[in-house]
Amino acid sequence: MKIVMMKRLALAIFFSFFLLHQAVAADSGTAAAIMAAEDFLLLLDTGQYAQSWDAAASFFQSQIPKERWVQQISALRPAFGKVTNRLILDARHMTQLPGAPDGEYVVIQYESSFENKLQATETITPMLDNDGKWKVSGYYIQ
Repeated sequence: MKIVMMKRLALAIFFSFFLLHQAVAADSGTAAAIMAAEDFLLLLDTGQYAQSWDAAASFFQSQIPKERWVQQISALRPAFGKVTNRLILDARHMTQLPGAPDGEYVVIQYESSFENKLQATETITPMLDNDGKWKVSGYYIQ
């Protein structure tokens, strides 16, 4: 009886460490994804649209040519004015997204305020790119 209880205890400890390791790995991935998102947003906030495309994930780059991205984002973002506030509402780790290959993603939603638009929701999706780095694969603003 004692041996059975000790085995159960050992298994419980093992699974606790395993789950803790998984949670820590997910948290560090989420933190790295948020940093990639923040870097990308800084490029947008400072009007460095071509550089934002250069910094984006290979999937992003395959979906929209650089010239079209620059044209579209430069027609959209300046109308909002400067960012006055931006807070993370949610950050969810995902492995599948509609219209995208399976992989490691973090879908981040920000509640944002701009000079000319007091309430906006920015959704930015970093992915773990082929080079092992987190890079933005999608950006939407409403």
